[in-house]
Amino acid sequence: MTVGLASLEKLVASEPTLSADALLQQLRGRFEQLCHDVAAAVNRAPAGQVINASEERVRDLLADFRQATYQAAVQLRTDAAQAAFPPSAAPADGKASPEQGPR
Repeated sequence: MTVGLASLEKLVASEPTLSADALLQQLRGRFEQLCHDVAAAVNRAPAGQVINASEERVRDLLADFRQATYQAAVQLRTDAAQAAFPPSAAPADGKASPEQGPR
């Protein structure tokens, strides 16, 4: 089965998406802390050695924030997808299907 580009774009466009506002709300406190930590790292560095004394710490702080941001974004998109597709209704006979485990 071949899927054309237009069909693929339509499929991707119909996928549930995360809200940038929800991501911002979730990360706001962490971003504020990041800014305080970066400022502290730069301010602790002695004059004339600001880059040498603070660059590694700032890089690590930003790496942690980048990872947390990506994880939060993926989780929000997963949550949106789950909300868009609620679980199936129970079978009319009330018995679980074999794929759902023992009865």
